[in-house]
Amino acid sequence: MNVIRTDSYESLSREAASLIIKELQRKKDTLLCAATGNSPEGTYALLSERYKKEPDLFSFLRVIKLDEWGSIPMDNPGTCESFLQKHLIGPLEIDSKSYISFQSDPKDPDKECTRIENELENYGPIDICILGLGMNGHLALNEPGNFLESNIHVAKLSEVTLTHSMVHQMGVLPSYGLTLGMKDILQSSLILLLISGAKKKNITAEFLKENITTELPASFLWLHPNVVCLIDREALPRG
Repeated sequence: MNVIRTDSYESLSREAASLIIKELQRKKDTLLCAATGNSPEGTYALLSERYKKEPDLFSFLRVIKLDEWGSIPMDNPGTCESFLQKHLIGPLEIDSKSYISFQSDPKDPDKECTRIENELENYGPIDICILGLGMNGHLALNEPGNFLESNIHVAKLSEVTLTHSMVHQMGVLPSYGLTLGMKDILQSSLILLLISGAKKKNITAEFLKENITTELPASFLWLHPNVVCLIDREALPRG
């Protein structure tokens, strides 16, 4: 794993955006797995700026949503869908045919997971997977536990996860999560793990110990051959 300690959130975002643009220049039809939340927001803003100058670079970009809050209407401002439409899909004018997206309130959540799994099998594997580090070490909505799910699945959300800032916007708690599994993530060609903010100091310290455990799902990234982990100054543990 290539761990890069950056001076600021802005420099973290610049480095991440640069790596994504470099991949797009190499492979026009890159399949990008997109996380949501504060950590990748700056990166998406920089991609949006680049799009205004060089729209052709993004003409064949494909996007798959990493995860979604379950039982919440798609147009709720707290959904991953709302976030991605605002910060990535809309600004880059990604066509619906190039976007694989969980429905947030499907009639049958298990069938929805199967649908996305089939889409990924047809159009994958993922070229670049953007990830954040959960406060409890979760990866996407793969929560700590005795075992981790390999495939796309319905996830039981932990109490820690339900304190996420996106949940606060919903006005109601999601009943479950929909998420790519560990196998789906680890089959990505390149993984960008973005860690930012002072609240992440403790979990970042645990992650950097390199102890691989299902109680810290993100620790499995140490097994992947091509991970770039970008950490801003505020998230760096002391010492």
